[in-house]
Formats: sequence, structure tokens, C-alpha cells
Amino acid sequence: MLAGKKILLIIGGGIAAFKALDLIRRLRERGASVTPVITRAGQEFVTPLSASALAADKAYTDLFDLTDEAEMGHIELSRAADLVVVAPATADLLGKMAGGLANDLASTLLMATDKRVLAAPSMNVRMWQHPACQRNVTTLKDDGILFVGPNEGDMACGEYGPGRMAEPLEIVTAVEAALLNGPLKGRHVLVTSGPTHEPIDPVRYIANRSSGAQGTAIAAALSAMGAKVTFITGPADVPPPVGVKVVQVETAREMMAAVETALPADAGVFAAAVADWRVKSEATSKIKKDGTGELPVLEFAENPDILAHVSQMDKSRPALVVGFAAETDDVVANATAKRARKGCDWILANDVSPETGIMGGSENAVVLIDADGAETWPRMGKDAVAKRLAARMADALG
Repeated sequence: MLAGKKILLIIGGGIAAFKALDLIRRLRERGASVTPVITRAGQEFVTPLSASALAADKAYTDLFDLTDEAEMGHIELSRAADLVVVAPATADLLGKMAGGLANDLASTLLMATDKRVLAAPSMNVRMWQHPACQRNVTTLKDDGILFVGPNEGDMACGEYGPGRMAEPLEIVTAVEAALLNGPLKGRHVLVTSGPTHEPIDPVRYIANRSSGAQGTAIAAALSAMGAKVTFITGPADVPPPVGVKVVQVETAREMMAAVETALPADAGVFAAAVADWRVKSEATSKIKKDGTGELPVLEFAENPDILAHVSQMDKSRPALVVGFAAETDDVVANATAKRARKGCDWILANDVSPETGIMGGSENAVVLIDADGAETWPRMGKDAVAKRLAARMADALG
């Protein structure tokens, strides 16, 4: 998939630098050529010789190399690549990028490049969460810098939290998404996913068994076909895909607001299992038993219908609106009626009865319902369903 692509890999100074060697190998396995650039701090963790041997190319380290700079090497390196990848992207490197500093080869390349840049942050959790670092990240995202990770987990320093560099294969996926000239390139697609949590009191909420796996797979498949994806997710069991814009919400009303903010879009896939109702008046303190044996009375209010709202918009309606119908009986009939009622273009219906194992499971069996009728798809993995749907959407959007 990356055959012929040229990657300029900047390796920052952190313990995660050792993963950059595996990243070089993984990228070359897929046909990419890799030119390593190692910062002075990065050389404390990996050697230029090891990076050069894996890349089968020279590893660059010095801004003031007379041979290279006689030919303006830092300009040539920054322009010859199809993509610049910074892994690990340390707090120092992110700060230099955000501030426009250029006092070594890596930061000079980042200032001089006219190509997209993908950063894989890696640092201590406190550093990642520091307001200065988060300001830098916000600035860089506004500048169009792509991010993959960081992940959450144990760190070399003994602490736990967000700050671990994404794994090499995750970075490869993000590289593919950034470079792919797929059929959806230039299209903006909105995807909702996961359940919503509707609070009862500060410690209890109403939810459902949706894992978010299908919506996540759909977002990843659309991104892999070149789409710019805005991924709005409730509190899902699975991590969000890499290479997409992630907006995390909790309630149906928050999801509605996030959807409206993300529009306009060329297409929308509404895979989230949004709660139909919420508690009308959320308790501000934990509801306690009073010893009488009487149950508390909860008064419910209807949540906003996101799919219907978007489907029936006048000006901002996406050209293609895809909904989901999770049913336990009369699947096709109920989903067909839902499509007509909501006003969406397609409905993907599935049977989520407990015995199917679909809700929260790794497989799905859907029926695609459109204006022409119902098309039954065989049971398959959720990734395969996502790829099939993405291909159909690409055809429909032309």
C-alpha cells in the first residue's frame, strides 16, 4: 500500500525511540523508503548505524554537515519526502514545532517542509497533560499537523497514563491514511459511534451494551479510503481509530451538539447507539436508600433524535446519510419503517437479540435498506462490514 512512498522519519530523544527501529522495518515491509533523522537526544537511545542499516539509507544527524549543507541538504530532505513522521515526538520537539524554532536539523526540516507532518507523541504523563504541552498540541492541530496517539499505559518512569507512543503498526496505519489517494479523498465524513451515558445521579447512569466496535471500524475504513473523518464517540469499550479527528462525548445532547458543530459534511454515518431517553432531572447528589423499601421515581424525557434531525436539514444536510437500526424482531420491516420515518438515505439493520452475540461482539450481520429495497449481507467481521460499507459510500458519492 505504501509502495514508492518516501517517508522522512524524525526520531526524537526518549525511551520510545527504540520503537522507531521497528517502525522503519514495518514501513519498508509495505514498500516505503525511509530516511531517518535522529536528534542529538535521540542518539542517546538509538544509533545512526542501526537506523541506517534498517532503512538502507543514510541516517542524518547534523544541521552543519558541510557535505550535506553545501547542497542545502535540509531543504532537499524536507521537500523530497511524501510525508514527515516524528516518532517519538517529545515535548521539546512539539514545543519547537509550535513555536517555529529551528536550531537543529530536525526542527529546521520541520520548518522547511512543504509536506504533511504526522507526530507520534511520547512523554511522561504529567508532561503530556501540562497546559503548555496541550497549548502546543492545539496550535499544531490548528496548523494541520496530524497526530497518532499517545496511548495510555505503564511508562518507563513507573507512572501510568496517557503518554506512551503509539505502537509501530498504529503509526503505519496513520501513515497509510495520511498518504492514501483513495476514492474518498477530499470528502468529509461524519461518523458517530458507541453508546451514550445518561446520568441519573453523580454515580449512576443509563446506558446500553454497544461496544463502539462497528462505528470505529467504519471510521477507520473511510479514513483508509482517503476521507477526512470526524469521529464523534460516546464512552466506547474500544479505542478510537488513528488518523481521524476524535470528539468524545457522554450524553445524547452532547453528541447532538458535536454533530451540529462538525457539519457540513459530504456524508454522515450514524452508528452510535444513542439512548432514547434521559432522566428529566438528574440528581445532584447520590440517591440513597431510605429504608422504606420504596423505589425512587425517575421521570424521563425524550432525547434528541440525531439521525432524523440531520436527515431533515435543509442547508447542511450531507449528500448521503446512513443510519443504523438495531432490532430484536421484524428486523427488515422495522428498519424499513425507520428509514422512511427518519428521512435518511440508507439504513443498516441488524438483529441484536442476545443469542446473536452481535451487540458487543466481533461480528455483524446487516441488511442494507435503501430506496430500492433490502440487500442482505452475510455475517462477517465488523472490519469487513466497514470496508464493504465504505466502498458502497465511495460509489454513491462518485
